[in-house]
Amino acid sequence: MPAASALSVLIVDDQLTIRSLVRNGLQQIGVTNTREAADGEEAVAALVARPAHLVITDFNMPKLDGLGLLRAIRAYEPIKNTAVIMLTGRADPELVQRAAQFGVNNYLVKPFTVATLREKIEEVFGALT
Repeated sequence: MPAASALSVLIVDDQLTIRSLVRNGLQQIGVTNTREAADGEEAVAALVARPAHLVITDFNMPKLDGLGLLRAIRAYEPIKNTAVIMLTGRADPELVQRAAQFGVNNYLVKPFTVATLREKIEEVFGALT
């Protein structure tokens, strides 16, 4: 059982409001080591500079979208095992299938609750303490 306080999370979304909602939800479940990026390009640079255990990323973003970010993570050896949860406003079967092909770990549909956020993280890492 990992300690929530030990997880490092990069939150990637072009909307500041969504990043704040995710960050606040993470804090409520005990995850305090968070960073943020406004798009996939910024996220890749942040991960190369300092890897994270988990990336929670939106599908639709400027510059480099969530699928592009996922592909970049899986293609770069030092960060290829980073867990990725895709954050989406809709459960589009085609996007879900494409993300699965690139090795996404889980999905979180907006709007979400803190309980759902915790559940999705625990499905990836096991029960948090």
